[in-house]
Amino acid sequence: MLNNITMGQYYPVDSRVHRLDPRIKLILTIVFIVIVFIARTFLGYAVILAFVYLASRLANVPFRMLLRGLKPLRLIIILTFLLNLLFTTGETLWLEFWIVRITKEGFMQAAFYSLRLVFLVIGTSLLTLTTSPVSLADAIEILLTPLKKIHFPAHELAMMMTIALRFIPTLLEETDKIMKAQMARGADFESGNLISRAKAMVPLLVPLFVSAFRRAGDLAMAMESRCYHGGDGRTRLRVLKITKNDWIACGVMAVLLALIILEGIFL
Repeated sequence: MLNNITMGQYYPVDSRVHRLDPRIKLILTIVFIVIVFIARTFLGYAVILAFVYLASRLANVPFRMLLRGLKPLRLIIILTFLLNLLFTTGETLWLEFWIVRITKEGFMQAAFYSLRLVFLVIGTSLLTLTTSPVSLADAIEILLTPLKKIHFPAHELAMMMTIALRFIPTLLEETDKIMKAQMARGADFESGNLISRAKAMVPLLVPLFVSAFRRAGDLAMAMESRCYHGGDGRTRLRVLKITKNDWIACGVMAVLLALIILEGIFL
């Protein structure tokens, strides 16, 4: 299951999407989230699916990798679908028992909410897979720079997000090693019901927290030894520049937004 988590991982290949300015990609991801929430019909979600598939092809990221990132969240998606399907009032289609019944409105709402979760995970995964943590942190810091006038810690927030994204794959790898070591000693993490499997994960927490605190201490010592004192006066090795491809990407996203809005108005 740990190998299925794509959030925070970077897929190092050369593509048009990888070469886009990280600030533009971050803004377009936010616009994409807005588009996912304003889509109201299955036709709109079909258009969004086609857009995501095209973006994955342009990014040279296998589409199955994006779908694989949904596996850790399949329980949440299923629960979201069932709760909306069984407990939404409206025109009854089938199965009416006490407060549980399947309605037309419940089915539509369950489908839309589940699709929203799916596309939100896919969209954010595509951002992290095509943007290195350092570039993403630079983009966040630059976009939050105007807030420095009100003493908002833009650099510190960007640094914390960079460290968090950077250590997600490391912690997953460490968790996998601990699980394999305990399975070699007779631990069972896969059999039994959901509660028993959750209880079996408890022995993982202590060594994982010890490892995380040790890595945090090593990182703090390394930053201090390199005379890191915040973002004041710091320069960047690579200066971000907006190119023609960035404007083309903005135009494509604007077309997608217009299509979804028009589809919602007329259909």
